Order: sequence, then structure tokens, then C-alpha cells
Amino acid sequence: MVPKPSFSTAMSKLPISALPIPAPKRLLIHNLTPDTWTPNPVHFRTKVLATSPSLQRRARLLSPPCHFSYVTPFPIPFPYDIEPPSPTDHLENAADKNAYIEQWLSKREATIVQPPLPRFPNSSLRKYYGQHRDQPAELVGLSETGLRDCVPQLDVGDAFAVLGAPSLSGEFGDEGDGQPSDIPEAIEARNDLVDVLSGHATLMTPPEVEAESAFAPWSMRYSGHQFGSWAGQLGDGRAITVLVTPSPSNPNETMELQLKGSGRTPFSRSADGLAVLRSSIREYLCSEAMQALGIPTTRSLSLVSLPALPVAREKIETAAILTRMAPSFIRIGNFEAFNGPTNMFFFGGGQQNPDYDGLRILGEWVVKEVLKLPVEEGKPWGAELVYDVARRNANMVAGWQAYGFMHGVINTDNVSILGLTIDYGPFAFMDVFDAQHICNHTDEGGRYAYKYQPSNIIYALRALLNALAPLVGAEKESGKAVTEGWAKGASEDKIKEWTALGLEIAGEVERIAQQTTADEYSRLLRKRLGLHRPESSDERTLFKPLLNLMESHRLDFHSTFRILSSFKAAWIPTSESGTTSPELDALISRILSVTPEPERLDTETAKKEFLGWLKAYAERIQGEHADAAALSWDPDFSKAEEQRFTEMRAANPRFILRQWVLEDVIKRVERDHDSGKRVLAKVMQMACNPFEPWGAEDEDTPEGELSAEEKAERDYCGLGERKMLGFQCSCSS
Repeated sequence: MVPKPSFSTAMSKLPISALPIPAPKRLLIHNLTPDTWTPNPVHFRTKVLATSPSLQRRARLLSPPCHFSYVTPFPIPFPYDIEPPSPTDHLENAADKNAYIEQWLSKREATIVQPPLPRFPNSSLRKYYGQHRDQPAELVGLSETGLRDCVPQLDVGDAFAVLGAPSLSGEFGDEGDGQPSDIPEAIEARNDLVDVLSGHATLMTPPEVEAESAFAPWSMRYSGHQFGSWAGQLGDGRAITVLVTPSPSNPNETMELQLKGSGRTPFSRSADGLAVLRSSIREYLCSEAMQALGIPTTRSLSLVSLPALPVAREKIETAAILTRMAPSFIRIGNFEAFNGPTNMFFFGGGQQNPDYDGLRILGEWVVKEVLKLPVEEGKPWGAELVYDVARRNANMVAGWQAYGFMHGVINTDNVSILGLTIDYGPFAFMDVFDAQHICNHTDEGGRYAYKYQPSNIIYALRALLNALAPLVGAEKESGKAVTEGWAKGASEDKIKEWTALGLEIAGEVERIAQQTTADEYSRLLRKRLGLHRPESSDERTLFKPLLNLMESHRLDFHSTFRILSSFKAAWIPTSESGTTSPELDALISRILSVTPEPERLDTETAKKEFLGWLKAYAERIQGEHADAAALSWDPDFSKAEEQRFTEMRAANPRFILRQWVLEDVIKRVERDHDSGKRVLAKVMQMACNPFEPWGAEDEDTPEGELSAEEKAERDYCGLGERKMLGFQCSCSS
């Protein structure tokens, strides 16, 4: 049996190898169906890793009933540089040569168990190492907010002290440099963390733990539609879940820790399973930036550089491993894997025949343990699952639209069941507002352009319903939840009949998604404009006209909202004289200054059009104040104006992770890790506190009198060079 931590131990801070794991009933691996070649953690550890590890390092299709495969981190160069045997090895036939390869791999697999840390002899897990894997690993980033929100019980030792003081301007100075602690326990906890999160050590249960309670890392099988075309089996080709740990405040809630870029898995197809430092920095920062903006997202914990591990992309780069966190990483593609188009072959893969019991098992797990839907035992759940996923993803995409976030690759395998933003690739935040903007330069047709993101979420929801349709139809017909073997023996015609019955809810799914997106988008735009009362005319009279002004005059999206925080309705002239106040003129001039191309601006037309919009906005503000008590406004209008200013400042970011900022941070970290990680820490700090007045925003201090740090902050809050506006990234990572 797995040792159970005491209550006091579970509530105290623990090194990563001493964290508890959930009971088997709360673990995905003991409730879904494992790969037939890795039937349980004990067999995987003692047989596969020891004698046939190539099973997990070569691309293959899992058997139709299987949801996942056990696999350990393996961050080494690919193709593997296996030294040829010497003549004295006498490898005379194919079997001998195969055995030689398996032995070479096995020596690098995590097969050697270490005792627990002396302070925690009863830990549930042990660290396992390989014989011939010893490469440098350097912690370059650790998310304070991710740690606080997701694994507050994790002891990271002196990790933050080693990273140094966050700084944009003094990164090369001695003051603030990282300094390790002289406390042995702090050093031990940090080394433990880096060992595991670099993929160097693997956490598994001790050898004596029996299979039904054992733990080992895994990768998930999923399929999906990519750019609208069916792609067959995809799966976690470079992501491995290395730990699941219960919340210290609620044992029914768990957090999954996943290493991204940790080496090949059975789902890697022809890829190397690795990730470059460049793309890892982008996801590390953006996950926490999205959380700070209130947009549902997976979270970041750490970023570890592997400077000696080369990765071939457009050029040779160095590797990194990102640790990301979520209650679950299950996607719409996980459901498509069990009922998708068949008889199709793809380079490096294909698609299995449908497995309707696998579909049921996955759905039951998701309903009960992931979405936690209040469905009565034995009652239909299929339709409720789809409705809930629709609501969650609609709320998510509304956040994207309201804050100008563009994902870039909304394939169905990149859409989370929990409605979390996941798989940050060629993402971008809006600069100059352009509803047609495409952030991914490989998206030549503009499928995932900003304005089409809500439609692509609906496309993904249709894919989810298509996969679940026969199950939804069978439940609709019987009025009960499907049970084991529910489709066994059913004719092809019966499956089609159930599917047609299930698809009858398609209209309701789309209605839920569209209405939820519209409602949440309106709520967020009202919040950004400091309004409390929903009005059906807002989209027509305020939101759309404002965006049109930004687009037609090429104004920066976020800067415009931030400047509007300072607007006061009292500045609008009450007479028809046309005379405007100096304050109003100054505000409009500030708004019109946030264009990267002032030479193209028709200033007089822009001023006239903005004044018209501001008049409508002022009327809306004054209309709300007429009902101040009911809408929680201060009854004194001047004080209500200050209240609105404060609320808008807390909804409109001063700092945004613009493409030029990301490129600059990447350049500085790649150039020198020691100084770069202090810059990375400061940008993470700014991203996690985007509404703060960075760069002495509210002070009249002349530029020349700002401190070096304030000036650097102010620069990072700006638009950057014109050539970087609208910069497109690729999917290469």
C-alpha cells in the first residue's frame, strides 16, 4: 500500500519528491484504460523500462480501448546517437542488434531507485534515475503565482534566492544576483525540485508497492482535427504528467504537473519530443499573464533550461522543459480518439476503429472527477457533459476576445474539456486593433484569425458532440446512463440511429455557446469601460463603434482602454457651442497618440469621431448614475467618477505581453542565463500584476529623471518598434 501522509504533514510544505499522491480512486491511471503494452506501473517499471524501452520511444497506435500509456521523461537528443557495437560484441543477427538497442536505451531510462529524503522516510514516492543520463540543467524561471495558487504545499527551498532579484535594468550588476542559501534543507528542496522538473529524476512509487496502488508518469492518447482536417491519433507527443497531488485544503481536488518538452513518447510521430527555450519562455510567461487577466488557463510552475541538449528547428537551438499545471489536461481530442473517422492512414500514425466502451469510461471519469457534474447515479450524462464543456469554452473565448488574445492554433486537440487556454504556440495579444489579424504565419487562410475564434470553438464543440453522439442518443432513447458494453452487438444501422438522435442537441449546444460567449464578452467590455448595468444596446452603441474607431484610425487596443480610464463624463460640454474643455482635448490627443503611424492619421476626422463616441459614453455613464444606489455607485457623481477610474484601472492592463517584449526577453535569456533569468523574473512579475502603474505611469517625472528601472518598465509598457507590430510566429517550438 502507498504510505498515507498524516494531516499535519499534508498541510506543511514538502519537497516535490515528498508530496502526497491521491488515493487510487482519484487517479486517472487507475480509472482509465492503460496501453496494453504498459498494463500497470509495476510492469512498466520492471519489464518495459528494463527490457523493452523502445516501446515508449517509437511512434505507434495504441489499441482501441486504451486511453494512455505509461512513459517517463527522456530528454536526450533525437535521433538517438547510439554508438555502434564493437566487433567483440558478436552481434550476428537482428535479435542481437535489437537487444543491443534496448540495452542502450535501458541504461538511460529511470530504473535505479533512490531512498527517500532522510527527513521524509514515509514519502509515497521515490526518485528513479538512469545510469547514463547526466546533463546540466539550470532553473531559469519559477512562478510565484503558479506556486501560490496550485501547489502551495510545495517547498522550493532557496530557488527564488538563486534566481536573483527581478530586474530589467540591473541584470548585469552584482546587486541582486542570485545567492544560494547556507541552509542544507533549503538547498536539498531546490535540488529535489530541479531534479524532477528537468526530467533527470522520475517520481514513481517504491518497488514494494503493488500494482493496484502504484504510480508512474503517463502521456494521454487523443486525436483531432487540425486546420479543419482530420489528423487521426495525435496524443501527448512531448508532454508527460509526472505528478498528481491533492490540494492541502480539499483532498477531493487534485493538481496535475506535466513536463512539456521532456522527450519522445508513443505519440511523438516523427518529432523529437523536445521543446526549445524560445517557445518555452513564451508559454511560461503567457500562462500566468492570462491568469492575471482573469482568463481561464493552464498554469506555469517552472522553466528549466537544458543548455547542452541541441534541438533542430529552423536552426539548432537549445532545449528547455516547462512544467505546467491544471486539474486535468483532457481535451476534446481525447473523446474524438474513441469515435473518429476510420480507415485512414497518416505519416507516422493513423486512427483506430471506434471503441464505444472506451468512450463511456472516459466520459464517466470526466463527468465525475474532472467537471464534477451533479448527475444522479444511473441518469444520462452525455448531453450534460457537452453542455458544460460548451459553457466553459464559451467563457474562455469571450475572455480572449475582450482582451485581444489570439491563440493561433485552435485545433480540436488544443481545446480543453475544462475550458482552459492550453498549448500556447504562436499566440499573440492584439496591438493595433485589427479584427482580421492572424497571429500564426502558417495559417495562410486565416482560419484562426481573431474574429473567427468564437466560431472555431463552436467547431470544436461540434467535434465533441460528433464523438459522443451515439452515446448521447442511446441515453436519450433509454432515459438512463449507458452501462458497460452498451454498444456491444449493436448494428451499424443502430449506431447511426443513435448518432442521429444524439445530434439533435447540436442546436442547443451552439445556442449555449453563442449566448454564453455574448453574455461574458459584454460583461467584460462593460467592466473595461467601468459600467455596471447590462444594456442590450451596448454592443451597437458603445462596443462596436469603439472598436471601429480603433481599427479605422489604427489605434493600439490596450492603450486606448487604459487611457479611457481617465475620462470624466463631466468634461463633455452641455451646450451646443462645440467648445470642448482642455481636459477632454488632452484625453483625445493621448488616445490618438497610440498609433504607430501618426503620419497616416487624419487628426481632425479622428477627433470629431472620438468626440461623438465619448458623448454617447458620457450619456451612458450619467444614465447609470441616475440609479446609483441600485448599481453600487457613490451617490456623489464626482466620487462615482473616481470610483469608476479605480475600477477601470483594475480591468485595463498597463502591461501586456506584446510580441516585441517576448522577443526581447527571449534574446536576453538566450544570450546569458545568469542575467536573463532576472529579466525573465521581472517580466513575470509585471505579467502577473498587469494593472499596476509600471514605469511611474501616474507621475509627471520627466523621462530623464526616471530611475533606470522605471525607464525600462515604461519601455516595456510601450508599443515597441513599428516592425514588430502584428508580428507573426510559427508553430515551430
